[in-house]
Order: sequence, then structure tokens, then C-alpha cells
Amino acid sequence: MSTRPVPLYYYSSASGMVRLFAERVCEGTGRQAHDLGVRAVRQSVPDEPWVLVTPSYKTGNPDNDTIPEAVRRFLANPVTRRRLVGVLGSGNRNFGRHYQAAARQIAAASGRPLLLEFELQGTRWDVDDARRILADLDASLAGTALADGTLAAPTL
Repeated sequence: MSTRPVPLYYYSSASGMVRLFAERVCEGTGRQAHDLGVRAVRQSVPDEPWVLVTPSYKTGNPDNDTIPEAVRRFLANPVTRRRLVGVLGSGNRNFGRHYQAAARQIAAASGRPLLLEFELQGTRWDVDDARRILADLDASLAGTALADGTLAAPTL
């Protein structure tokens, strides 16, 4: 049973907005942030519960996929998907009905909660909310490992 803070795995475009959000959330908390833009990270398999931070890019073109390819590749591993415990989503309200589409799709497909939606790099209040939500998640997961090493569903 681990009492380490649940790590974040994030994908950020060249703008760096999601990276900045993840770093701000983790700063001073002992929580680690792993960049899915790095091939070695994308090809790794988390050995513990983890949370995804993903942007959405779809702007209304039905031929464009909203989930970033790096996120899709990371989630291709069934063990990685099983250990996912929640999703944080970054979006741009200018995307209209596609705002937060990637985070919402991943949460729905995985059966995991969408923990927080924020716009672009998030505000300081979004960072505070994310820290509180993640601290609650950490507390919920403490002691939930089953005898066979799998995880019981967190109570959020």
C-alpha cells in the first residue's frame, strides 16, 4: 500500500500550457509529473495509480481526432489503462462543443472520473482545486490495494 502522491502523466503541445499547469500542481507537493511528449515516458508503464492531464485540440473539423496521439499511444497498454484513476482536462472555450472533448472521451471510455476541467494553463484557483482533488484522491487510494496487487476502485 503506497502513500506516495499519485503521479501526473501529461501531454503538452509546443505552447507548454498543460506542462505549466502540471508543474504548478506538483510544485512543493512531492507529486511527480511525467511528460508524454518524451518517448521513454510514453513507452513506460506506470507501476502505481496515476492521473492523466490532457489537452483537447478539436476545433470543429470532424476529420480531426481530439485525443493527442501521444496520449492515445500511452493508453494503448492495458496495464497503463487499468492503473489510470482519473483525468484532468485542459481546453479552450473557443472550441465550443468540442471544449474538453479529449478528457471527456477518455473518462467515459475508461470509466474513470473527470476530476477537473480548466481552460488553457489554468488559473491559480484551478491549481488549488487540482491540488485539493488530488490530495483527496491520494487519501482515498491509501490502503485500497487488494491482496492480489490490483486496486480497489477509489471512492471520490
